[in-house]
Amino acid sequence: MFNKRQLFTTLAAFVGLYLFSTGVSYAVFTYLLQPPTLSGLISPQLKEEGGKPGEEKQIKPLLDTSGPKTEVCPLNGEKFTKNEREVWEKRRPLLVMIENHEEARPQSGLSFSDVVYEAVAEGAITRFMGVFYCGAQANETILGPVRSARTYYLDWASEYGGDPLYTHVGGANTPGPADALGQIEDYGWGGAEGNDLNQFSIGFPTFWRDYERLGHTVATEHTMYSTTERLWAVALKRGWTNLSPDGDDWTKSFVSWQFTDEAKKEKRGDKVEVSYPFWKDYKAYGVKWSYDKENNVYERFNGGAEHKDLDTDQQLTVKNVIIIAQTESNANDGYPDNVHLLYGTTGEGKAWVFQNGEVITGKWVKRSRLDRTRFYNVSGKEIALVRGKTWISVVPVGTKINY
Repeated sequence: MFNKRQLFTTLAAFVGLYLFSTGVSYAVFTYLLQPPTLSGLISPQLKEEGGKPGEEKQIKPLLDTSGPKTEVCPLNGEKFTKNEREVWEKRRPLLVMIENHEEARPQSGLSFSDVVYEAVAEGAITRFMGVFYCGAQANETILGPVRSARTYYLDWASEYGGDPLYTHVGGANTPGPADALGQIEDYGWGGAEGNDLNQFSIGFPTFWRDYERLGHTVATEHTMYSTTERLWAVALKRGWTNLSPDGDDWTKSFVSWQFTDEAKKEKRGDKVEVSYPFWKDYKAYGVKWSYDKENNVYERFNGGAEHKDLDTDQQLTVKNVIIIAQTESNANDGYPDNVHLLYGTTGEGKAWVFQNGEVITGKWVKRSRLDRTRFYNVSGKEIALVRGKTWISVVPVGTKINY
């Protein structure tokens, strides 16, 4: 049996070991694996050496993008440098679920996406799926808040080669037509070596939580973040580059839209504004786009305020605003309050394409999950999109589009 002195010595040793291990863990998580900030460490390539403690650090780009912009992005027709193309052509598109709850605004990363999809996730709250490829190579981009998967976003994600890098935090998993996590498995995306980048199976430090990102505490569901480079690194480790682990190139089944150069200023139209709700009387999620004729871009307003990217402090702008009307219904899968939704993502329906200060009315067409959604004018001719960022809003059939 232990005497008092031996017992005291043993307890002291345990306490000392606990304090030591706790201190080491704190140091690792605080100093070595701290989440990135725009002005601090984002990746080894972006660390600015020197400077005084606490001094703002300037982000170094990952690539030299000073050369001529001659390389066409297959996703939106925008032109980039050869250095950027040489990187993106070794990767596949990264599609990230980003939420739009009022407590999540402003988001991070949307300004670096090539294409954005927007629809209601539940309860009138819209959600985005940003497509990151060509425009996200020059710098490591913070993404978030990242949220859960929904079945209709899987249909749009499938257009990017069939096996995109789909990024999310869990998802709807009630048995039935809205079972997004079940569908991910059915499509062959899941598993530890799959192209599905679910935070549940990856964790820290690829993903991290930041409760004070907006300068005040927010609920847990609004706190998950990652970066483009960390996610592409996971994909590379799993063998998902431009090629799949089986050697299939994603571009072989990808259908690009048609693109055109922007109109000269004197030929641009005067449709200076377009606005629309998603659900009537939910103004916090209503959208307005204001047309800047001089720069030929559409400036986004979200819930009545300028929609900015937190990390650039710049208002989101795009070259093409596309609105498509699809049937919206409840999944009736037994989930509480029947909040899971379905959209008629295949078939055809009304479409409005805003570009160059003008509107082209017509229809969208998507024949199957793997087919590309394409846009046609009233004469049946495919609409060529202006080179640059494109935003697709999916509204319920019958929604009034004001312009």
